[in-house]
Amino acid sequence: MLDDLDRRILRQMQADPDMSLPDLADRLGMTTSRLGRRIDKLQEMKVLRGQRAVINWRALGYAVEVSLRVTLDKTNPRAFDEFLAAAREIGEVIEIQTFLGRVDVRLSVIARDMSHYQDIYRRHILTLPHIADIEALMQVAAIKAEETLPI
Repeated sequence: MLDDLDRRILRQMQADPDMSLPDLADRLGMTTSRLGRRIDKLQEMKVLRGQRAVINWRALGYAVEVSLRVTLDKTNPRAFDEFLAAAREIGEVIEIQTFLGRVDVRLSVIARDMSHYQDIYRRHILTLPHIADIEALMQVAAIKAEETLPI
């Protein structure tokens, strides 16, 4: 699927995502137009999903992150769909994951402080449909949060 040049391109993009296309092409020893075609191919293959801004939400005053493990009442066949649709609407929910097993869904919720979290929890989380059980885990420290792959 990927050749050595594709892997080199991806490694360089991960190492320095802010590098301009001409600088990246120079570093890889290729023309900008050839690099552009390779990047287009990687996007068409869905290897590259695009570029994005990674925002440090702590720098914006969000000091609390809570991981909620949710078990749904699966007696309703639409429980997952309805729960996920409603959870997506909560702005402070920054990540939603689904699982097989005892826990069905994990939500990552950010808040400015514990009072703000309590407000989000009471006004938004507890109103989500089909919750059978919910467990909150408060994050103490992020030990590893890398998105760089060993390519």
